[in-house]
Amino acid sequence: MNEHEQPRPAGEKLQKVLARMGLASRREIETWIGEGRVKVNGVAATLGQRVDSHDAIALDGRLLKREEIAGSVRRVLIYNKPDGEICTRDDPEGRPTVFDRLPRPKEGRWINIGRLDINTTGLLLFTTDGELANRLMHPSYQMDREYAVRVRGEVTEEMLENLKKGVMLEDGPAKFTDIKEAPGGEGFNHWYHCVVMEGRNREVRRLWESQGLVVSRLKRVRFGPVFLTSNLTMGRWREMDQREVDILSAEVGLTPQALPAMKEKTREKLDRLQRKSAKPVDARGKRVLRPAKDEAAGEARPGRAPRKGADERREGGRGTPVAERPGDTKKRQPRPAVELADRPARKPRPAGTEKRSPTGDGQRPGFGRKR
Repeated sequence: MNEHEQPRPAGEKLQKVLARMGLASRREIETWIGEGRVKVNGVAATLGQRVDSHDAIALDGRLLKREEIAGSVRRVLIYNKPDGEICTRDDPEGRPTVFDRLPRPKEGRWINIGRLDINTTGLLLFTTDGELANRLMHPSYQMDREYAVRVRGEVTEEMLENLKKGVMLEDGPAKFTDIKEAPGGEGFNHWYHCVVMEGRNREVRRLWESQGLVVSRLKRVRFGPVFLTSNLTMGRWREMDQREVDILSAEVGLTPQALPAMKEKTREKLDRLQRKSAKPVDARGKRVLRPAKDEAAGEARPGRAPRKGADERREGGRGTPVAERPGDTKKRQPRPAVELADRPARKPRPAGTEKRSPTGDGQRPGFGRKR
């Protein structure tokens, strides 16, 4: 070793180890460390502290088992969030939460990847791998989000240009990387599909409101390479298979991790839970017998999932082109509940190489993000 080189510290950062266990996202664990809830070898941990297999780690006084620290299962759920559910585990007001319908994982716990407002519906992802959750939410990995939005008011070309160039909000500048008008709506109600590169609080609503418009419906239809399709009805969830999880992991530079084999009895139980998940939930989180609330005919069409075939990338634009609307193509055969763009990992990418045109199963031509 060169005399000027510094030896690399041994072990992994504590917050990364705990996040991989699925206890919480890395950011939340950093808060726990700051609050003194985590101890290493009987001493309060410090932010950035490194640990190895010989260290004894305790959370809230409970010593974590060696097998818990050694590894975790990387499971991912896709959920079609209904209106009226909040993205928290426990609500003091007793309102339904997005966790009420989900199956209980055998290892770890579900971590929501980003949030949706109580009045926003659509695509929400959950995982048991805190490191995967952290990377998917981190701005450096540029996971773009696409929304179907119904706005009330007269929308001018000048307004659309302002939203694409950027406007100043109370927490800093923001913009849509792409906007396209969608079929549906009448009078002063118009549907649009728009794309943002961040997950800031109420960002989409606040952008439209900056132009004096009111958002009356908002639904997320895509998160990065994951698309929501009409097969996954509102209030239902679906677990991604091995191929889908590997694609999503590669998007943020994680190596593939094998899912554990599932027994037939366990699979049947999950199927029953999936069917049950579509039933409405009351304010106390209990199932009710009235028919499940679904999307209204006509109004919900623009918010349905994008299908194969895409609009051309606008020249000189940044970000991802918006997804194709249902009215743009002829009726096709039913699609699976999840579509993933099958692309190699975006990081690292050799300098000077050409960007590969995306092709393959479940992928639409022209889909790509600014790297």
